[in-house]
Amino acid sequence: MVVLSLQVVRFPTPPYQISLRRQSTDKITRCGIAEPSGEPAPLGQKTKYNDGFFEKAFMTLFARKMEKFASPAKSKTETKKKRWFDFGYDYESFVDVSKRVMEGRSRQQQQEVVREVLLSMLPPGAPAQFRKLFPPTKWAAEFNAALTVPFFHWLVGPSEVVEVEINGEKQRSGVHIKKCSGCVGMCVNMCKFPTQDFFTREFGLPLTMIPNFEDMSCEMVYGQVPPSFEDDPVSTQPCFTDI
Repeated sequence: MVVLSLQVVRFPTPPYQISLRRQSTDKITRCGIAEPSGEPAPLGQKTKYNDGFFEKAFMTLFARKMEKFASPAKSKTETKKKRWFDFGYDYESFVDVSKRVMEGRSRQQQQEVVREVLLSMLPPGAPAQFRKLFPPTKWAAEFNAALTVPFFHWLVGPSEVVEVEINGEKQRSGVHIKKCSGCVGMCVNMCKFPTQDFFTREFGLPLTMIPNFEDMSCEMVYGQVPPSFEDDPVSTQPCFTDI
């Protein structure tokens, strides 16, 4: 990823027909964060997590799929190839694998890798079945938002369902992710665009992800059609040089 600027710029307000309304903080899911405050560490600092067996099992499954596309580890601090029964992947080693997948690949190639990995984790015919079970309705959007919080904690960390307004209609189909990676390239190419594209194209359920590069949080909005890359504010977001 080429550093476009030595200054961290303010992320512009997305021009989407949407507004986000937070619920009371006592409803925030806090499990997994090992910080004494129960909140993510401040911007620029690594957050400590206390992942359980199931979190590590899912991270291991996903990371092993990613390893097939990753360049070899170059140092002892990077993830070494693990045996099939080794559930030793934690969040940091999962991030290491993602970084090695990015090496030597263009933006489009990185996104295609994530798409292939996501498809490889699903049983045959899963996208078609998903389309039948969850047509692009308000109910489907709200249901998938509710599922994201407990079932994808291992991937996105602590999150909460929030109320959003899409084209003038309020619905609880937003998911506020408390903290994500501090790497702009990883956010955009390994998470935001491939996830949006996967849900919108493969599953037929529109999804827009709105990262906040000021506090490293992110909003997932089910039911919101994502803009094109050229029209998305993240297309002009420079890399961070001090994180």
